[in-house]
Amino acid sequence: MKAALLLIACCALAAGTASAACPQPVDMRHDHMLGMWEARIGGGNDATLHLQRHPEYPGSFTGTVERKGQRARVAGDIIKGEFTLEESVDGVKISAHWIGDVVDGSCGREVRGTWQGEGDQAPIVPFVLRRR
Repeated sequence: MKAALLLIACCALAAGTASAACPQPVDMRHDHMLGMWEARIGGGNDATLHLQRHPEYPGSFTGTVERKGQRARVAGDIIKGEFTLEESVDGVKISAHWIGDVVDGSCGREVRGTWQGEGDQAPIVPFVLRRR
């Protein structure tokens, strides 16, 4: 009997660990986004993002995006699986917006959405962001 209870307790603990290690999109928080990410913007424009805790805004992240040898600053947040990121080439003016959603079943390791560069007339292109 004790062995059966121990087995049940171990299985429950393992199930709890698995769900904590694999967050659902609605459970995503800013700390799930920290680290290195690979991005594909518009099907061929590869970029690397490095995200860290925002020093001034708890619950948000900041960092850099690098593509084609150029680096820009980024800042954003994630709320209930909805990802938003603002990009700034000069560190002052917003030069692009990223808006997307964490992919169901990806354990928080993939975000898909749209990227739009500076200006209302700039094309809106899809992006895929994957944890490195």
